[in-house]
Amino acid sequence: MAKIFQVSARAGMTRVVEPIARGLLRAGVSPNAVTVTGTLGVLVGALGFGARGHLVAGALIVTVFALTDLLDGTMARMSGGSTRFGAFLDSSMDRVADSAVFGAVAFWLATEGDRAGVAAALICLAAGGLVSYVKARAEGLGMTCNVGVAERTERLLIVGVGGLLTGFGVPYALQVALWLLAAVSIFTVGQRMAHVYRQAREPAPGGTPG
Repeated sequence: MAKIFQVSARAGMTRVVEPIARGLLRAGVSPNAVTVTGTLGVLVGALGFGARGHLVAGALIVTVFALTDLLDGTMARMSGGSTRFGAFLDSSMDRVADSAVFGAVAFWLATEGDRAGVAAALICLAAGGLVSYVKARAEGLGMTCNVGVAERTERLLIVGVGGLLTGFGVPYALQVALWLLAAVSIFTVGQRMAHVYRQAREPAPGGTPG
């Protein structure tokens, strides 16, 4: 389901994103500048609004600027492909943005005295980092790890919907979203570790299992 959503959403956004990407490139804007701008926007939405309890505004701002993750990738492709530093910067900024989002949620829930909600947000923060780390570490060892039901797009979508519903007065919507996200994030870590384990057990070319 997650993969279906991600593919269909990206395909639907292509007609909108590509003209913007071309315009920015013609104006001399680099993909790296878009990456940093998107992260700064997420920080404003999360810390400036979400952490203060303005959940609807925070969720909308974070969503808009999170879409730059698709825009900078399109720009990089149009300009001849991502550089190694560009790929490094994009991944690093994603971790900064994710930390800000879940840190802001945890902070606001703490001000509301919701200890269970804070625990869920911290689990999401830790598990989300693990989801990304396991993939990066596997790829650094020469294996693939593009599996899982809760990749970054899905994680931001779930917490964003929870924040919007809570902002519109739906009781416990954010807390339910966080616990759901915590569960699927932990499951995704397990999926990725199992996937890497199976690859490591396969015989190396001309050799024994790794």
